Amino acid sequence: MSSPAGLGPGPAPGAAAPEFRSGFASIVGRPNAGKSTLVNALVGAKVAIASDRPQTTRHVIRGLVNRPDAQLVLVDTPGLHRPRTLLGERLNALVHDTLAEVDVVAACFPTDQRVGPGDRYLMGELAKLGGSTRCVALATKTDLVSPARLRDHLVTLQKVGAELGVDWAHLVPVSALTGDQVDEVADVLVSLLPPGPRYFPGDDVTDEPTDVIVAELIREACLELVDDELPHSIAVTVEEMGLREGRPDDRPLLDIFASIVVERDSQKPIILGSKASRLRAIGSTARRQIERLLGTPVYLDLRVKVLKEWQTDAKKLNRLGF
Repeated sequence: MSSPAGLGPGPAPGAAAPEFRSGFASIVGRPNAGKSTLVNALVGAKVAIASDRPQTTRHVIRGLVNRPDAQLVLVDTPGLHRPRTLLGERLNALVHDTLAEVDVVAACFPTDQRVGPGDRYLMGELAKLGGSTRCVALATKTDLVSPARLRDHLVTLQKVGAELGVDWAHLVPVSALTGDQVDEVADVLVSLLPPGPRYFPGDDVTDEPTDVIVAELIREACLELVDDELPHSIAVTVEEMGLREGRPDDRPLLDIFASIVVERDSQKPIILGSKASRLRAIGSTARRQIERLLGTPVYLDLRVKVLKEWQTDAKKLNRLGF
């Protein structure tokens, strides 16, 4: 464990300051392994949506951890899974492309679940990196298990990793929900970065375009409020966004016009709900999150559109940004 910030001895008089480190760390794992929740905890702000629905993350989201000694760029990726659609194939390809482009890979293995085939598949993919990228195993969701269960999980990760050819640089237990060991994870990842410059402004928490984050927050609200069979069929696009003209400087209002896209006509009334009650609830939930993120009052106009079988149509996936 690292010493708490500010409690350790300072550098000796005349000693050189520590070399600034910077780089990219990919957060990977199978669906629902706690990746996005951990990224948000490390960044200290909500930059990635989180849900207990598998395959919530559909884009590569970058969150920035800014420290006096380092800038850590966290790359949150979709969960590796057995794809059933063209969308699933493209999400898996995003993960594989990311693995070859980062300095460190942090693989998440939830402690409340046994190490299974999906975890072994992920370790096999990491083994293919051949040691060119340092790999860290994170035992996530430690708040859900006993100390004995956690010890068994860590031993299993070490054993299975060795069997499959993964040389873990570190194994770190962490709970993003309670904050336990989050700082330790940041210290470990920073220690594996090379010396380098600050790539992004020091007060930024992400480099994602605002419209992408807004669309994701709307989709997160949908995931919270719709039936189990619908989440994979939902996409969100922001059609228009801008400050309303004619408003005084001390009373700005951000107008957002967005569409919730589904695959079949029968899904549209599910999103709408009785007398559009569910759509209003989605809008209210999303608007509060957007206002919290942007610090500006928001007018959110949501519409529901049907784009037939978009998950399996290459042209439609391209239109939706996948």
